Amino acid sequence: MHFEGKTVAFHTLGCKLNFSETSAIARLFKEKGFVKRNFDEAADVYVVNTCSVTDNADKECRSVVRTALSRNPDAFVAVVGCYAQLKPEEIAQIEGVDLVLGATEKFKLLNYIELSGKKAHAEVHNCEIDEADFFVDAFSAGDRTRSFLKVQDGCDYSCTFCTIPLARGKSRSDTIENVIANTKKIAKEGIKEIVLTGVNIGDFGYGKYLDAEKKKRKEYNFLDLVTALDEVQDIDRFRISSIEPNLLTNEIIAFTANSGKFVPHFHIPLQSGSNELLAKMKRRYKRELYTERVEKIRSVMSDCCIGVDVIVGFPGETEEHFLDTYNYLNDLPISYLHVFTYSERDQTEAISMTGVVPVHERKRRNKMLRTLSAKKLRAFYQSNIGKEGEVLFESENREGFLYGFTRNYVRVKTQYDPSLMNKKVMITIGEFDEDGVMKCDLKVTV
Repeated sequence: MHFEGKTVAFHTLGCKLNFSETSAIARLFKEKGFVKRNFDEAADVYVVNTCSVTDNADKECRSVVRTALSRNPDAFVAVVGCYAQLKPEEIAQIEGVDLVLGATEKFKLLNYIELSGKKAHAEVHNCEIDEADFFVDAFSAGDRTRSFLKVQDGCDYSCTFCTIPLARGKSRSDTIENVIANTKKIAKEGIKEIVLTGVNIGDFGYGKYLDAEKKKRKEYNFLDLVTALDEVQDIDRFRISSIEPNLLTNEIIAFTANSGKFVPHFHIPLQSGSNELLAKMKRRYKRELYTERVEKIRSVMSDCCIGVDVIVGFPGETEEHFLDTYNYLNDLPISYLHVFTYSERDQTEAISMTGVVPVHERKRRNKMLRTLSAKKLRAFYQSNIGKEGEVLFESENREGFLYGFTRNYVRVKTQYDPSLMNKKVMITIGEFDEDGVMKCDLKVTV
């Protein structure tokens, strides 16, 4: 079919990995002659890349589809991604959806585009998740400051609250050679910072098989990857998006501490400070190991930013369990929290567990931890006042200001100056502004 001059718009729900994949799909459309539009504009095709983590995935998807059709009632609407893999028939029932593609089919979207009119019933193409055993690379572009680069996909873990293995399949990885090749493509776009993304990036290197036995072997690991990337020219910064505590080794921590490109910022999922709940969740570590990881980081990078994922309201979480987690996090030298309220997921072990926590109690615990997070982040920012640092300013004028992040993820602002966009600038971190962002004094552009 001839697509030259046709228009397409994209909407992404969920994680950095989804953003990288949406960008990859968008490049395929561009190669076929499509013109990209903003999602709030009229377009011939709308693509919605979904997430399975949020507890209102169905509601979100319906709302986004309605928004698209309000711009162009005759548009072709495709829904892809994790939620589309898990519940394709549910999505197919949403009025106005023409196409639903699961895990293996989303990158073949152009094969299914049909612009001759709205379909009476949505067409569904998804696979058995065991068939999602190959890796498709992806990276985001468009933001001149940073790019999300996919290096790994899927997960071999069996956490009792999680549907991601059902939505994305087994763990598999890109090759180091191809990651480096994509890094060089990103550098040619003028992008200065790359965020490494995946479902379980510390598992990087799995996905190769021994003959017909299909036994996984590891030809290389995450440390091999970051060591190779550290040698790549033209990229100033690499940031690790999230890494499991049991896979964050002393060697990776020591490497980061001595790297000129990998920045002092780790995001490490905890989920609970209770060993009893960690066991019920089938997490692969105990609280003591998590403490060791944080203490090791602090011993070699005192200014490192450490983010934590935590779940509240998991089945069986008593008030004592919650307060144990709260007090543990309060005492731990971390920088901020991402707090998730547990929500029941079909096809997970946790959905049938006893000890269900009332929803109002889950919300109360969430609020307490979000308040703790704000306190932790402010204290972390406060500890950086007066220090010199290197900021990479973003390429956007926001009401007369430029914003950027230091290497250790302190957000700062300065008066708008186009010459500073996408530039590394030495600054001294100042006091808080009225909006809670740090002011800064400029030193020398580098």
